[in-house]
Amino acid sequence: MSSTRREFIVRTVVTGATALPFSAEVLAQAGPGRHLVANVAPEPSSLAINNGLPNQIVNANLFDGVVTLDNDYKLVPQLAERWETSADGLSITFHLKKGVRWHDGKPFTSADVAFSALEVVKKTSALGANAFAAVKAVDTPDEHTAILRLAFPAAVVGSYLHGQQFNIVPRHIYAGSDPLTNPGNAAPVGNGPYKFKEWVRGSHITLVRNPDYWDKGKPYFESLIFKIIPDAGAREAALEAGEVLYAPHSPVPLSSARRLSRGKDVVVDTQGWAGLVKVFFFDFNLKKKVFQDVRVRHAFAHAIDRNAIANVAWFGFAKASIGPIPPEQKQFFNPATPDYAFDPKKAEALLDEAGLRRGTDGVRLRINHINHSFGEEYRRAGDLIKQNLKQVGVEVELINYDTATQLRKLFTDRDFDTSAIDYAAGIDPQIGVIRRFWSQSIKDGVPWGNGSNYSSAETDAVIQGIVNAPDVQERKKFIDRLQVLAQQDLPSISLVNINLVRIYSSKLQGVDRRPLGALSGLGDVKLSG
Repeated sequence: MSSTRREFIVRTVVTGATALPFSAEVLAQAGPGRHLVANVAPEPSSLAINNGLPNQIVNANLFDGVVTLDNDYKLVPQLAERWETSADGLSITFHLKKGVRWHDGKPFTSADVAFSALEVVKKTSALGANAFAAVKAVDTPDEHTAILRLAFPAAVVGSYLHGQQFNIVPRHIYAGSDPLTNPGNAAPVGNGPYKFKEWVRGSHITLVRNPDYWDKGKPYFESLIFKIIPDAGAREAALEAGEVLYAPHSPVPLSSARRLSRGKDVVVDTQGWAGLVKVFFFDFNLKKKVFQDVRVRHAFAHAIDRNAIANVAWFGFAKASIGPIPPEQKQFFNPATPDYAFDPKKAEALLDEAGLRRGTDGVRLRINHINHSFGEEYRRAGDLIKQNLKQVGVEVELINYDTATQLRKLFTDRDFDTSAIDYAAGIDPQIGVIRRFWSQSIKDGVPWGNGSNYSSAETDAVIQGIVNAPDVQERKKFIDRLQVLAQQDLPSISLVNINLVRIYSSKLQGVDRRPLGALSGLGDVKLSG
């Protein structure tokens, strides 16, 4: 890159209309091998408590978990040396590492684990409250033993124990307060590879090396600086200029990510997000009589070209779905899940069979469709859906709302014909998937639940089996069955599985490539050369 181009980028970053108020000292800290400059976007709402991906991206460097996950989604040690589950499935005993300290010098103990499970995860996280519903108590017989006591065997607890979700904070700082408003969220005291130094709102978050980290010799950088860059164009320029070496949270438009992937200076990675694949799906409002005929729903599935949505709307950073659980979740995905090939002729035959014949104007049915409000990719997908359905005689009126209105129309007023939205599948279907199909998730005024108003006694029984199954093998049979029922009844068409994108310098070594690697800390990362 020419010196003129580099000078332009730096000047834009520092003084432009979408200015980044970095001091000269902060910019100078980007010296090779000494300081790692990263980006977090959008700016975290707080730190310490994991309520949002930007929060977790920074927190992973400040806090370690009891365990983490390997490439096969199996638990592996982090702050726990080992653990065991009782034969009856009603207790999980963790044996914690000795000598681990919080950044203020106080020892990390089992009391921190107990407090975080009962007072933080269960009380401040909607997903955590669901996953830890069976956790009734945490015994601490000594400072290095924590025993989770369960009211009933619940396999989902194991899927939530990793540090990216089971967020452990210091009891001595949070006890007696509302964890969500504790001052420690603005200046966290952690136990991870980096220590908090400062947070200049709208500019940067600076972390410094923890010299007393339990994993001796790490981290490799003296400091880790998360620059807050609101403008996607400025983020792209900073990545190309080498001003930012690590940007984990879809930092640029997908068209730009595709262009950058063709170069050799940066890595464009989706593997690190494999554990948090989003499923973009098309909901029928089953309160509408026309959609109560399963033949109509099957026809729509054959009429919509999911591969086009993946390749055109998401520039290839998505894949056509085969049911509600992504294949990346290989421990849960059922390869025998029924699929619907793109087949407009079959769609037309099914619509004819359902009595929806074309009129003299060629139209069989007129409906409205509420697009998802989260960005241009979703609007492009809506346009493609409209075009596909028009080919089989269904006229679609596309409606675009702001997020608040969209959620009210879908989950409070139930005022729509069809809609499209996405949910993170999560690493366990009980956390991210069953809400789409469980009648208990139909709650007016509560968003992100069962938007199609689908209610089936058989499906409810299968979901109850997922929740209550006493062992992993039996639970897997219920999960397999749910995937089949969801595709047969088809209250909701799973369209594409969306990969978030992580971009980082090809000079970085040790970047975590596991399924939740994008939410892992950078304690193992070093600069080559």
